[in-house]
Amino acid sequence: MTQAQNDDQPLDPAAERIAIRKRAMDMLARREHAPAELSQKLAKRDHDREQVAEVLDELVDDGLLSAARYADAMVSSRASRGIGPVRIRAELAAVRIDEAEIERALADSETDWNALAEEVRAKRFGAAQPEDFPAKAKQMRFLQRRGFDMDMLNAAFDD
Repeated sequence: MTQAQNDDQPLDPAAERIAIRKRAMDMLARREHAPAELSQKLAKRDHDREQVAEVLDELVDDGLLSAARYADAMVSSRASRGIGPVRIRAELAAVRIDEAEIERALADSETDWNALAEEVRAKRFGAAQPEDFPAKAKQMRFLQRRGFDMDMLNAAFDD
């Protein structure tokens, strides 16, 4: 059998399952992944979607893949980079993390979002409060893009 013919032959199910698990473990060794994100990455590698789902279920059962752990890591990572909860919530929803899990991760975070908004504003624009409305509006738009809500914006501009 030539190499081209061999490449066209699918792997036997057991070998395919082992290959999927190995590739998933390699990805998880680098960083936490959302289950949906990992599923998508594995599917791009031409793995059978049903087997990918089965392997991911096994990884969840083994405690190696966790949406909760991913959400906690994402909240911690993004908050340390000055990203607010509105944007974090959207990023987690984009990788299909459950809304209840998102709220739990944000609530469990020990981040003082008001203080973070003030810190991010001061880092970008300096410690002094803006003197006129256009400067304040510019700073507020910046913080909104970063993912801070109106209450946090108001806290950042309180004297």
